[in-house]
Amino acid sequence: MTNVTRYRDQFQAAVDTVRQEGRYRIFRDIRRKKGAFPRATWFKDNLEEKNITVWCSNDYLGMGQNDCVVEAVKSAVDAAGTGSGGTRNISGTTRYHVQLEEELADLHDKSASLVFTSGYVANEAALSTMSKILPGLHILSDEMNHASMISGIRNARTHKHIFKHNNLADLEAKLKAIPADAPKLIAFESVYSMDADIAPIAEICDLADKYNALTYIDEVHAVGMYGPRGGGVSEQRGLMDRIDIIQGTLAKAYGMIGGYIAADKVIVDAIRSLASGFIFTTSIPPSTAAGALRSVRILKITPEVRSQHQERANSLKARFRAAGYPFIDGDTHIVPLMIGDPVKCQAISDRLIEGYGIYAQPINYPTVPRGTERLRFTPSPFHSDVMLDELMSALSQVWAEFELPREKVA
Repeated sequence: MTNVTRYRDQFQAAVDTVRQEGRYRIFRDIRRKKGAFPRATWFKDNLEEKNITVWCSNDYLGMGQNDCVVEAVKSAVDAAGTGSGGTRNISGTTRYHVQLEEELADLHDKSASLVFTSGYVANEAALSTMSKILPGLHILSDEMNHASMISGIRNARTHKHIFKHNNLADLEAKLKAIPADAPKLIAFESVYSMDADIAPIAEICDLADKYNALTYIDEVHAVGMYGPRGGGVSEQRGLMDRIDIIQGTLAKAYGMIGGYIAADKVIVDAIRSLASGFIFTTSIPPSTAAGALRSVRILKITPEVRSQHQERANSLKARFRAAGYPFIDGDTHIVPLMIGDPVKCQAISDRLIEGYGIYAQPINYPTVPRGTERLRFTPSPFHSDVMLDELMSALSQVWAEFELPREKVA
């Protein structure tokens, strides 16, 4: 008997439990069609292919399909090859990385930035390092923060405080209870991607000033999408100068992969020097950095793309509202359609893609609390009125098929 055989039943039991709870995750095998975003091909099995429309991509602006970005990636491969060759310290710093960090620092009006291999790593590495820099640190974290922030804070040897989501009174009560001379950091997001709401950034900054706390904001669902140049919600509201550390991603609006922080150069230098998640990880390929650099530069000077994107999101919300669908009618581009049952949520997703060629992935626990399962729609500037018509027709039939309630429409 091999060791795998000895323990196989326990691994299978873990998977079976997830299946029984209705939250087993199915990875759709798709291939996007360059130049036809958000159209794609779904490989249902080795014998059947189906044309679909993707409604759940985090490539919010379709920049992963942008001809100029694709050209930048190809040119960098031709010039520098594929991999970076090592960590940033061991040959993995290229001219593309340096230029990208300069561009990101400029985007957020900070003196420096630092690129990581993903947004998750950026959060985990930066936050877990804070206690090395600030002994006795107290981190105050919004209860709805992303798993990467939670992981970083958990791994920091620090005092941890969880405040109620976007609740300023609870945040202040916790700040007030901390010794006045103790170092403090408030960690929160701008756009909360599952509930489509936005943090009260100015008010949090006011509390940070009052209680001498640093501010750390996760703008991954906002960079490239909000603000005159795509600096995020903090830029849109004229608050970037009040945020000490801005964290973002290159994997959503910018259509690439990677994450980063932007801050005062002494903060960035300290994290660069002490964060294990940065020091010991091979850097992103030069071609990825080149594509991200091009994408950031394009979105800095094309605010019309952001306007088109918001118009499409508002159009979908207006149609959901008119049809009486139970969705979270928030202030962002994310449109969560509430189902409330994991089994039904997966079944509806299956029905939409198999019967109508519409891909909307179910969002289940632990991404969201049990009982709040949903389909998360993210319309892009390229989702046409015809695609909206197709979606609404399909939802109407599927909603009736599953006997789901609608809200009364005045």
